[in-house]
Amino acid sequence: MSGTETGALTLAVMLALIFLRVPIALAMILAAGGGILVLSGPTVLLAQSKTLAWDIFASYDLSVVPLFLLMGHLATRAQLSRDLFRGVHALVGNLRGGVAIAAIGACAGFGAVCGSSLATASTMGKVALPELRRLKYDTGLATGALAAGGTLGILIPPSVVLILYSVIVDANIVTMFMAAMLPGALAVIGFALVVAIEVRRRPEAGPPGGQLTGAERRRHVAGLIPVTLIFGAVIGGLYGGWFTPTPAAAMGVLLTGLYGLIGRKLS
Repeated sequence: MSGTETGALTLAVMLALIFLRVPIALAMILAAGGGILVLSGPTVLLAQSKTLAWDIFASYDLSVVPLFLLMGHLATRAQLSRDLFRGVHALVGNLRGGVAIAAIGACAGFGAVCGSSLATASTMGKVALPELRRLKYDTGLATGALAAGGTLGILIPPSVVLILYSVIVDANIVTMFMAAMLPGALAVIGFALVVAIEVRRRPEAGPPGGQLTGAERRRHVAGLIPVTLIFGAVIGGLYGGWFTPTPAAAMGVLLTGLYGLIGRKLS
């Protein structure tokens, strides 16, 4: 069997295992191991099994990934996503379609903390979708806004995907983060414009949210300050040359954990 045929078969086996609900990591290991076994024999497979896992887990460049994932987990447990949504909702929620725009803005903010599209979409879906349904937003508009906003997690720094890509192609992670800032901002603006155009075309699709009192608005907007400080410390520290990526991620974990402890949302 040629290398091309083996590669195609390995890919097919991996996809079949994933469709059978085998965890993705295990499906990739089994498929790749089978491909190496066919092409190079058991000696090479055992040799790589002995050294490859250690080389990956001992990589300092990749140590930033679990730190940003931990940061996202702490942000979820500390209910940063709820505070983000309420804060942006207080700013634009009284506009027609404003709650959907608030959901997109909150997705951008949460993506800037967790760096994962999956975590952003699932977390913000739980926070924003009930409010969108309560206000009788069009189902397609509500779910579309959340699905589009969820993709911002892999674009807005710190992005786990950008980190992995930087490691694979041996690029500078900070440079990649800088390059992603403008596309991320343009994506947020573009998604918000699409919602605004849609509710102008179909006003019933996105009714305005309820009016808040001045005290409520100030309290909710104040909830945006911790996220701004955490994002500013991590990204500002990277751009200012104060941290390399791994210490910056550790700083983000520390600040997010402190926010949860001070707010008594983490024990």
